[in-house]
Amino acid sequence: MHTLSSPPPGAWRFAKMHGAGNDFVVLDAVSQPIELTPELARRLADRHFGIGADQILIVENPMHPEADFRYRIFNADGGEVEHCGNGARCFARFVREQGLSRRNPLRAEICTGLLTLTLEDSGEVSVDMGQVSFEPGSLPFAPDGLASRRQGDATIWQLPLDGLPTVEFAALAISNPHAVLIVDDVATAPVGTLGPAITHHPRFANEVNTGFLQVVGRHNARLRVYERGAGETLACGTGACAAAITGIRMGLLDSPVKVQTRGGCLTIAWNETGLRMSGPATTVFQGWIDPHALVRPTEFKDIAA
Repeated sequence: MHTLSSPPPGAWRFAKMHGAGNDFVVLDAVSQPIELTPELARRLADRHFGIGADQILIVENPMHPEADFRYRIFNADGGEVEHCGNGARCFARFVREQGLSRRNPLRAEICTGLLTLTLEDSGEVSVDMGQVSFEPGSLPFAPDGLASRRQGDATIWQLPLDGLPTVEFAALAISNPHAVLIVDDVATAPVGTLGPAITHHPRFANEVNTGFLQVVGRHNARLRVYERGAGETLACGTGACAAAITGIRMGLLDSPVKVQTRGGCLTIAWNETGLRMSGPATTVFQGWIDPHALVRPTEFKDIAA
């Protein structure tokens, strides 16, 4: 019989965590050998046959000389992505709880640059989120031939959809690509239909995360996000940043903005000095898992007659 102190050979130690309901399997590749493939990421993320998660985070030794650690992010579909704000907060707490570092703040390397993360006395984690780009090519997004208009400092694009109403959105990149729509009520917004139609639209070469933003007050908003590779999640950190920035640029919001998601509240501050997000990071449980014992769900067509 194997226990937490006596795992099976080849098993990986992990923590199950969430940031405002956006949940992760976090793997320590600093003190144990881990080769994470897209297929293994899909199996770990499976909510019936694996551990279950929106994303898999893998913590590694850095390659950049100014970083304390490097971490990579895999969506539930196995695709590797550039950035994850809720994951960044969970990464910082994981490193502290696993005894990998006591440094505060931490410098983390992601595929698009360096992040600075601070564990606050309140228990929340704050993240300097890096650069924001409003150039369509940075997403990348192909707007050729689309109608647009200006609202405040923001460009609002009009995108016709097959069999659905034309939508208006702002496009921006915070390492991850985002399209943000303003809605009257997030509770009734057609996230399940418009979300995938926009996310998978061919004008977004790498797909896009689609946010549905409801402005509640000058410093308060509500948000739902349909994420590429994961579907609708309970929270999206870079999505909350994209929504707050869009509202500010459109003249509808003022920094700082409290963004209420279905999983919790994130605070976004954005000005000429940078972009900062603060919010919770929670460890749910820890354990060991043998990745090679994970099974793929069987399709009926695979069963012999």
